[in-house]
Amino acid sequence: MPTPGYVFRDGGPIPDDELQSKNTTTGQTQDVVRTPSKSVSISTTSPVNTPTSSRSTFSSATESHALANADHDEKGAAQNGHNETEVKDLGWNDHPDDVPKPLVGGLPNEELWLLVRRFNKQMYHVKAMNEAPPGGLDLNIADEDEFSPDKLRANVERLYMTVIVGVIGFGKHIARLRSWREPRRTAAFCAAYFIAWILNLVVPLLTLTFIVLIAYPPSRDVLFPPAPLALVDSKTGGVQSPMAGVLGSHDSVTGAPENYKGEAVEKEAGNFVNSFASIALSSASGKKDHGNPESDPLNTSIPDPTNIAVAGADARDNTAGGSNTVKHDKTKQPMEDAMWTKMRPIMHVIGDIADGWERFANALSPTAPFPEDGPRLRLAALLIPVLAISLLTTSAMFMKMNTFFVGFGFFADPIIWRAASWLNREFPHWQKLLEIRNTILKGVPTNAQLTVTLLRVGEAHKAPLPPPPRSDEAPPDHPAELDKDDLTLDASHEEVHDAIHHDAESKAIADGSSTTSSMVKPKHHHGARVLGFLKGTTKTGVEAKLGIDKVRATAGSKTAKNHLGILPKPGEYLPSGPIDFKARYKGKKGWVYISTSATTPCVSFSSHASDGTGEQTTNELEPIFSIPIEEIKELKKVGGLGWKSKLIVGWATDRNVADGLEIIDKTGNSWKLTAIGLREELFNRLVAMGSQKWESW
Repeated sequence: MPTPGYVFRDGGPIPDDELQSKNTTTGQTQDVVRTPSKSVSISTTSPVNTPTSSRSTFSSATESHALANADHDEKGAAQNGHNETEVKDLGWNDHPDDVPKPLVGGLPNEELWLLVRRFNKQMYHVKAMNEAPPGGLDLNIADEDEFSPDKLRANVERLYMTVIVGVIGFGKHIARLRSWREPRRTAAFCAAYFIAWILNLVVPLLTLTFIVLIAYPPSRDVLFPPAPLALVDSKTGGVQSPMAGVLGSHDSVTGAPENYKGEAVEKEAGNFVNSFASIALSSASGKKDHGNPESDPLNTSIPDPTNIAVAGADARDNTAGGSNTVKHDKTKQPMEDAMWTKMRPIMHVIGDIADGWERFANALSPTAPFPEDGPRLRLAALLIPVLAISLLTTSAMFMKMNTFFVGFGFFADPIIWRAASWLNREFPHWQKLLEIRNTILKGVPTNAQLTVTLLRVGEAHKAPLPPPPRSDEAPPDHPAELDKDDLTLDASHEEVHDAIHHDAESKAIADGSSTTSSMVKPKHHHGARVLGFLKGTTKTGVEAKLGIDKVRATAGSKTAKNHLGILPKPGEYLPSGPIDFKARYKGKKGWVYISTSATTPCVSFSSHASDGTGEQTTNELEPIFSIPIEEIKELKKVGGLGWKSKLIVGWATDRNVADGLEIIDKTGNSWKLTAIGLREELFNRLVAMGSQKWESW
């Protein structure tokens, strides 16, 4: 049975034989663009950069490109080629239940959307590389990547969702083993350990256990039966009521409900970052936000809220008798500058730790279309020599070797430096070649590299993957599905039922209220009225400022033009795609069109759009610019407003700001698109379409 979907012309050029018959009188080549609701033509008389090669070549591309174009045994809706040059809409504007399942073979849709959501938060700025990446996969983090609190926030959130949640899960498994609440499993572990201890085989036993866990995945659930994180008490190893009051998710620490898989952990990660002080405060609010507009009068006129903590500390020092200390302190600014400078390597370390964890996780549990057995068996094979050495080495020999290496490292400094100098001279990049991503984990992706490969799968088959569903509804306040019979926890069905269902007191604590206070009739405080008045006044001021921007834009102000349309009207329907995206260029309304023809794929902007009737067939679009996909060298997300303006506008209007995207080609020409409702989706399509080898900045 064919997969449901919509097929429409994607903006590709008409075949040459048709062009000759249709344009004999004008001699002007035209590209035809058709969207689900219109069929129009684009005149190529506008400025177009002609690529050096008319066809995308993947001979010099990465393993990610090769996997995306490979023919896999297990296919999803996006991989079932329709043997046409038209793009297939798999439900970009449909309800998630109406989207074909699965979109990519071997991967549930919710898992795919989880990866794309986190990819959108992590990627801000990419540049094309000239040389091939050492590990075979592109989209690595550049060494010169600049620091910004927004990036720091994304990396700390990744650290929480990967490393911290994983360590918490491991700690709860240890608590379950130590508690003897699962007597058979704990007794088996205990017997195996002490028998190995008696035979002096503890290290071989541990090594063999690691080999089995790595090479044979079913053994993981046998030795460590899974259980919802929030349901296990980290102290007793028994059953506990989740902190959220209800077990709405299985992989989150609090057990909070979620609409789609992974949302609860993502919210936990955001709250984890928000709990920090000082620099974390700057990260949470986006100070020096990556992609801020260069000029924003509203942003510069608003006080910096992150200075409140510093001002409070200064005031404390002044009241303590040092009134002149703060005023004449010559160390304040240098120390602040030094702290911001030193945060860059810290951000890189956090990102490297998260990347390493993701690579090991994807090696142990690969995701299609990456190979299932190769990386996992390679890791297991590395432990076989360790197992052999542990069987042939006594504890005395082990200590003897360790003390020798300690002494050699301490006293052989001249030898080590001469060897390092020789390596630097003969092999300038030997440190890069020895990184685990280029050796034992070569070809194993991070989650970002996995996501861009999945996006390329859709583009390779002319079926762009639908974006993650958007939902403003509150998550359901009922327990997630749980098979109580499969739980190995030492608890009855009644105990598990009471723990996972709604607990009013815990729910009240999680919400920041209490059961007793909720029973008292709420009082109307004057503070709330004043705050409401201020909010209304601020909203009026924001709307007035945006209204003035319209007048200034008419007068020719470049900054004011970039502010037009950044605040969509309530109820305005923005989603579109996969080939047309509502946007503005230099303040002018229009649509970004993506052509994915096999000859000259390009991205164009035109001020003409369909009337939505589907009856337009001959309206000629005159694109303001058109850029071949293969000529794109850099993509950069830019903000519609400055970070302070976003805080004020978001608080006063309760509306999202439509951000922008800057496109730079190989010759250095730049085009800045603003007020893009589907900025993330446009960015993802442009990143995944071409044969560029990207690097994250």
